[in-house]
Amino acid sequence: MNEQGALDRRHAVASLLKNRQEALVVSGLGSSTYDVHAAGDCDANYYLWGAMGSAALVGYGLAQASKRAVWVITGDGEQLMGLGGLATVGIAKPKNLTIIVIDNEHYGETGMQVSHTGRGLALNAVAAACGFAKTGVISDQSGLDALCEEIKLDSSGPRLFVVKVSAAELPRSLPSRDAVHIKNRFRQHLGFSAR
Repeated sequence: MNEQGALDRRHAVASLLKNRQEALVVSGLGSSTYDVHAAGDCDANYYLWGAMGSAALVGYGLAQASKRAVWVITGDGEQLMGLGGLATVGIAKPKNLTIIVIDNEHYGETGMQVSHTGRGLALNAVAAACGFAKTGVISDQSGLDALCEEIKLDSSGPRLFVVKVSAAELPRSLPSRDAVHIKNRFRQHLGFSAR
């Protein structure tokens, strides 16, 4: 926790990834990618650059193609742009997909304007209405500890959790911006040849 009463985003993401085991991780554009990279670069991380709004659907595609757990770690602004993807995920019901929205209630990449979640939109309620098996909001350390255990468990369908974090601007931890390299590294991690 910090002085604003919200979780520290880097601490939250590092805690979630600490025991990821074999989970594949897709990170959304911007701060969530910096957070995932800061927690430790890994061949099983797929960082999205310039693909605003598509993290949940990329994760869905991976979940459909793999039996491994797929975790999407994205921000509120990125997920707001991809709201329609939640309906697709809810209908398809992949059991191995968990979406974690790191929600600072601001558009951090464009000047820290208040986002729709800062004006009352509840992404967990949207996901529940789309048919997700489990949704929730995490806003304190005990909730984060419980989420770290929850995401390791099997599920009957897709899950979406909103993790409320402070709106502090943190130094960027930048993975490679070479999209071909990121794609080929991820493919090779999955046992496929580079293209």
